Amino acid sequence: MPIAPALPLPRHLRPRREKLFGQGRPRPLDREAKVRVMHSARALMRRTEKGRAYGAISAKAYAVLEALLWGFHNAKSGLCFPSYESIAEKAGCARSTVAECLKALEDAGILSWVNRIARIRERCEDLFGRSGSRVRVIRTSNAYEFHDPLPSKPPAHMGNSSKSGFLSGTPNQELLSLSTTPSHPPIPLNPDLAAALLRLGKAMGAVS
Repeated sequence: MPIAPALPLPRHLRPRREKLFGQGRPRPLDREAKVRVMHSARALMRRTEKGRAYGAISAKAYAVLEALLWGFHNAKSGLCFPSYESIAEKAGCARSTVAECLKALEDAGILSWVNRIARIRERCEDLFGRSGSRVRVIRTSNAYEFHDPLPSKPPAHMGNSSKSGFLSGTPNQELLSLSTTPSHPPIPLNPDLAAALLRLGKAMGAVS
């Protein structure tokens, strides 16, 4: 049975699109996670209303997702920031269609993205006609992140967190049995010291 992704916030309630320098927010996904994302998208293609040819996403949106996941996303590094033109060529559609499909996929909770920006230095002239340079921030391609419908699992070596295999206490503690006989016999108490301790106990009322 397909697992439906979480419902996204309406557009007017979402925060402004994040802009980041560099590679964005890469998220590695193995083959099984990618299959789950595609399976979730396929379930959302089913028609839910009469008169509609598709559901929350169209066949073109599914093709765009397939191009991103299997054509551009790096499973190990999580990097995925192709241009609209590259996506359109891979998915076999127009550039304008890519933009519409990406919005539909984001509304369905399948993916999200941040705007990648970069600094460039360009030549310019000042008010006196002297040549110089200035730094300008430009927008490059988007960095895409795909939402796995299943929550992340703890590493296999951790096991069940409620049944920890670690013993309590510090690592260098030695656990000794109460029934263990000491390796050295007890040291006999000095008679004078014993008498003094007895008198002190009687004075404090600890000994009758």
